[in-house]
Amino acid sequence: MKIIVPMAGRGSRLRPHSLTVPKPLIPVAGQPIVHRLVKDIAKVLKEPIDEIAFILGEPAFFGDDVVMSLQNLAKSLGAKASIYRQDQPLGTGHAIMCAKESLSGPAVIAYADTLIRANFNLDPDADAVIWVKQVDQPEAFGVVKLNSNEDIVELVEKPKSFVSDLAVIGIYYFKDVSVLKQELQYVLDNNIVNGGEYQINDGIKGMMAKGNVFKAGQVDEWMDCGNKTVTVETNARMLGFLQADGDEQLVASTVKLTNSKIIEPCFIGEHVVLNNATIGPNVSIGKNCIIENSSIKNSLIQTHNTIKNASLNEAMIGNYVSYDGNFKKVSIGDYSVLE
Repeated sequence: MKIIVPMAGRGSRLRPHSLTVPKPLIPVAGQPIVHRLVKDIAKVLKEPIDEIAFILGEPAFFGDDVVMSLQNLAKSLGAKASIYRQDQPLGTGHAIMCAKESLSGPAVIAYADTLIRANFNLDPDADAVIWVKQVDQPEAFGVVKLNSNEDIVELVEKPKSFVSDLAVIGIYYFKDVSVLKQELQYVLDNNIVNGGEYQINDGIKGMMAKGNVFKAGQVDEWMDCGNKTVTVETNARMLGFLQADGDEQLVASTVKLTNSKIIEPCFIGEHVVLNNATIGPNVSIGKNCIIENSSIKNSLIQTHNTIKNASLNEAMIGNYVSYDGNFKKVSIGDYSVLE
């Protein structure tokens, strides 16, 4: 089994946090988004992963440190890491075709801006599976249309009239991904574009037209990391799941507490110093932070920060930030100083 991860986008909706760190590498509940996504998919598949192909943007932004992080992720799952580049933002279909050398055999394609919780078996009769989640406002999403056999027969983007309430979340399984490769090559060769870009949906529609059977795989939870607000919400939800699972140590043994309290669930990384602080619930704090005379809840704090005299709720703070103040719902990028 292979996992194909297109992740070349700059994550503009998550600025300023994605100005210095690629969005898929921003930690949520203590681990980068893409790491959690790939590990959760591997857990759902319940079979060995042979290769993980990552499609990155230009080396100036997705540099050697990013490549090393992804190679270590693949190695931790016993898989080979393949690194490809998408130099131009020409759409989802184009991104996948940048990894054409890896497009063979069974594969999952997953876009690295979402997290899931799921537990199901792949349908052996399906040529492909599209992961979906039931939503309250289907008109805001791309949705699937099913026939009487529960096969997916159509993909509809933001339907104006009701088609279904099963939204496509951006994760796909193909029994043989080379079939998708052939259809996407046709899309590229014939310059079939939607919204000025080459889309995976046009390749999927080509497969459907030739009789390939698509089934819907429903996830239990679908968590977005598209902007600051939803990323903070996703951090809180993920912390709750991890606390219930009990599989990860969420508070490092090197955390130093002085007259401080941690209200679970929280993730607190290595060598964090808490002095006269109340942390939680639903807070993630990266390594080497110092927090004094502060109360923080429902927030996402990255690494190497000094935070004093703060009362924060629904905040997101990057790396190497110095913060001293009484603002609440802040969104502060790397290397900022507020005193």
